[in-house]
Amino acid sequence: ATIKAGAQRLAAELGLVLVMPDTSPRGTGIDGATGDWEFGEGAGFYVDATAAPWSAHFRMRSYVADELPALIAARFPVDAALSGICGHSMGGHGALTLALKYPQRYRSVSAFAPIVAPSQVPWGRKALPRYLGDDPAAWADYDACELVRRQTFGGTILIDQGEADPFLEAQLKPELFDQACAEAGQPLLLRRHAGYDHSYWFITSFIDDHLRHHAAALGLS
Repeated sequence: ATIKAGAQRLAAELGLVLVMPDTSPRGTGIDGATGDWEFGEGAGFYVDATAAPWSAHFRMRSYVADELPALIAARFPVDAALSGICGHSMGGHGALTLALKYPQRYRSVSAFAPIVAPSQVPWGRKALPRYLGDDPAAWADYDACELVRRQTFGGTILIDQGEADPFLEAQLKPELFDQACAEAGQPLLLRRHAGYDHSYWFITSFIDDHLRHHAAALGLS
């Protein structure tokens, strides 16, 4: 994302600092943590894992929500009160769930092709039980469709989705989040784009809109 998204130029013009954490902890030595792009080091799902052996290191929700912002605020000239969150695919899932879980911490949120209902799709049903155990109630705390029904976000959520995305029907299912937002009264701008897939080039095409979305919500434009 730091290379292909092409976000740096406009971010600099708008006065935005881009912080891009990894998908997962690295080098944990946990058996099964590597070699699968849908799990472990390939996909941490931004959970605070409760099931062994993942609970020792896979605490990405706390890392992104607490540890990383504190580190950035301590070392860089930023206004920590002006924070937004954005992500792509599993990272989009992370952005949505973090914003909905902690709406007081983020002034803006957007996502590209996010996994919006992991408890209902193969990717999530593969990962969440291994990280959190077999109780679906625990999975719901990391499911944007479930979270928005409990607590809405204070601004409009922006989502861009390519209609040529090979994961659209089986894994992403944006219509489920659209319905959940409508039921909850959550403002959502869901834009569907014919001919666009799941790649970084899709992000490149629309990243400027997302940066401006965040800048406006943060009072920078």
